[in-house]
Amino acid sequence: MKYIKVGAAALNQTPLDWKGNKKNINAAIEIARAENVSILCLPELCISGYGCEDAFLAPGTLAQSRKVLQEITPQTKDIIVAVGLPLLYQNRIYNTVCLIVNTQIAGFVAKRFLPSDGIHYEPRWFHRWLQNVSVDIKIDGQTYPMGDIYFDCGGVRIGFEICEEAWVANRPGIKLAEKGIDIILNPSASHFAFDKHRIRERFVLEGSRAFSVSYIYTNLLGNESGRTIYDGDIMIATRGELLASSKRFSFADYQVVSALIDVDLTSLSQARTSDWIPKLESCIYIPFNYPQTFPCKSKVTTQSWKHCQNFWEQSPTIKEEEFTRAVSLGLFDYLRKSHSQGFVLSLSGGADSSAIACLIRLMVELGTAELGMVNFCAKIGYEFSPTITITSLVKKLLLCVYQATENSSETTKNAAETLAQSIGADYLELNINKVVKGYISIVSHAINQKLNWEEHDIALQNIQARVRSPSVWLLANIRNALLLATSNRSEAALGYATMDGDTSGGLSPLAGIDKDFLRQWLRWLEQEGPVQFAPIPALALVNQQAPTAELRPKEMAQTDEADLMPYPLLNVIEKAAIRDRQTPNEIFCLLRIQFKEYDEKQLLIWIERFFNLWTRNQWKRERFAPSFHLDDESLDPKTWCRFPILSGGLC
Repeated sequence: MKYIKVGAAALNQTPLDWKGNKKNINAAIEIARAENVSILCLPELCISGYGCEDAFLAPGTLAQSRKVLQEITPQTKDIIVAVGLPLLYQNRIYNTVCLIVNTQIAGFVAKRFLPSDGIHYEPRWFHRWLQNVSVDIKIDGQTYPMGDIYFDCGGVRIGFEICEEAWVANRPGIKLAEKGIDIILNPSASHFAFDKHRIRERFVLEGSRAFSVSYIYTNLLGNESGRTIYDGDIMIATRGELLASSKRFSFADYQVVSALIDVDLTSLSQARTSDWIPKLESCIYIPFNYPQTFPCKSKVTTQSWKHCQNFWEQSPTIKEEEFTRAVSLGLFDYLRKSHSQGFVLSLSGGADSSAIACLIRLMVELGTAELGMVNFCAKIGYEFSPTITITSLVKKLLLCVYQATENSSETTKNAAETLAQSIGADYLELNINKVVKGYISIVSHAINQKLNWEEHDIALQNIQARVRSPSVWLLANIRNALLLATSNRSEAALGYATMDGDTSGGLSPLAGIDKDFLRQWLRWLEQEGPVQFAPIPALALVNQQAPTAELRPKEMAQTDEADLMPYPLLNVIEKAAIRDRQTPNEIFCLLRIQFKEYDEKQLLIWIERFFNLWTRNQWKRERFAPSFHLDDESLDPKTWCRFPILSGGLC
C-alpha cells in the first residue's frame, strides 16, 4: 500500500490584496508542511482574488499575480502546491492553476469551462481553453507547459477540475479517468447558496467513485469582495467515501484539512473498472519523493468525525442555520475589509431592522466562540480589554436608532427598545416629527397648497422615511461606522421602499432574502436559535406584530400585506415570474391550486399588481446598496437578475 497525506486549504482572500493574500497562502503551506501533507490544493484564483472583476484586464493585476507566484514558489520545499492565478498568453487572459512541486513550477492548467450565468461573469475577462491543447509559455525567461495537461509527480498522477468544470456534463474528470489519474484536485470559488453544499458533496463523492480516484475539493472562505459569501467548503474523498471535511463559515483567515489516502487502492479500483484509451500525451513528469506514511491505529469514522466538526449541519432547520452563519460572516468581513468601526441601524421595531440587529449580535457570538475575544477584537481593529464581554462589544459595534413621528406606535417603540437592550446594542431615540412637519410646511407654502392624505398619500409617507436618513447618516459618519439599509427582497421586487429613506446605507444585508422566510427565521430565532447558541426571546414583541411601515396615521391601520399582498403569496409569484419566467396566466393557474382560500378575482388583482410594480421599479433595484447573494433567486441587477429600467412589462 502507498499512503500519501493530502490536504486542502480554504482561504479568506480579498481582491488585489497582494500582501494579505500571500500571507494566507504561505500560512496554509506552513501548516500543511507541519502536518506532513505532500499535496496541497488551494482555492481558485487565490493569488489575485476571484472577485477582481474588470481589474483582471489591468496589466498590473497580471504582472503582480506572476510576481506573487514567484515569491510563493520558494516556500514549497518538500511539498506539492496547487495555486490559482490569472495568466496572459497570446494576448488572452486565462483562469489557471499553477502546480508547484518542491520549489519548482511544473506547469499551468487552464480552465476549459467558464461560468457565465448570474453572479459569475468569467467570459468577460477570461478565454476558455480548448481540450487536448497544450503549449509552452515563457515567464521571466523560463518556459513552462500550459493548457489541458496533467502531471506525474513521483509516480502519482494528478489532474484538475477547476470549479465549474465539475458541474458540467462533460466534466474533465471523465477524460482524466481514461488517463489513469490517481488524484483530482478541484480549486474552486463557488458562491454560497442555500443547500448548495449538498450538491457539491454529491459531485465530489460521485467523482471519486466513478473515476476511482481520490478527490480533493476546496473553496474560498468568507465575504471576499462585498456581495459574494464563500463557505470555505473542503472535502476529501476516495472511491465514494468522504474522508474529511471543513468547518463551514469559519471566521478564521484560513483552514487546512488533511487526510491519508491509499494510491495503490485507487489504482486497483481503476484496474477493475476502467479501460485505458490511448490519447495524445499531455502528461508532465516531475520527480518527487513522498515521505513514508502509515495510517494511525485508532481510526475515526467519517460519520463521527463529521458530527464532531459540523454538528449543526445535521439540523432539521438547516436553512435557518446557513442563513445565520452566512450573513454573520458576511457582515464580519464587510466590517473589517471596509475599515469601518461598527454599524449604525435605523431600528424601527419591525422585522427587517430587528433581524439585522440580531445578526450583528450573532456575528459577535459566533466569531468570539471560534476565535476567542482577543483574536476577534484584533481582526476588527478593537483594542482588547480583560473586562470586555460579548454584550459590551456589541454595544461598541452597533448603534440602533429609533426615529419616531406622530404615526409611530408604542408597540414598535417598545419592541425596538426591548430588543436593543436584550442584545446589548447602544440605543438612541429621536423624535423627527418637527422635521417632517417642517418639510411639509415649506413645500405647502411654496406651492400654495395644503398637503393631505387623500391626494398626497405616497408623498407624505415618503417624506417621513427620507427624514430619517440624514440623522442616521450623521451618526454613522461621527462613529466612522457602516450604515445598514433594511429593505428585503420582497420589497425590492415591488419597489415597496423609499429611495434615500429606508434604502439609505452602504450595505443592505437582507436585500437578497424574501420577507416570508425572514419572518420564519425570526420566529425560529425567538424560540430555538442556532445550535449551541441561545435564542432571543425579546423577538416576541417583533413577531407578534403585523409588518407595517407606520407611515400613515394610526387610524388608517397600515400594514405591509394590505398595501401589497400576503407575503407567502408574493413569494410564490416572485419565484414564478422572475426565477421561472412564467406568464401571468401560468401564475394564475398556479395560485388557484396553492391558495384556494382566495377568490379568483383577488388573485388576478394581486398578479396584476405584482407585474405593474415590478416593471415600474427597476430603477430602485438599480440603486439599492450592495446586498449579499444568498440563493439563486436574487434580484440584484448587477450580479444576477438583469432587467431594463424602462420596459413594456413582463406580460
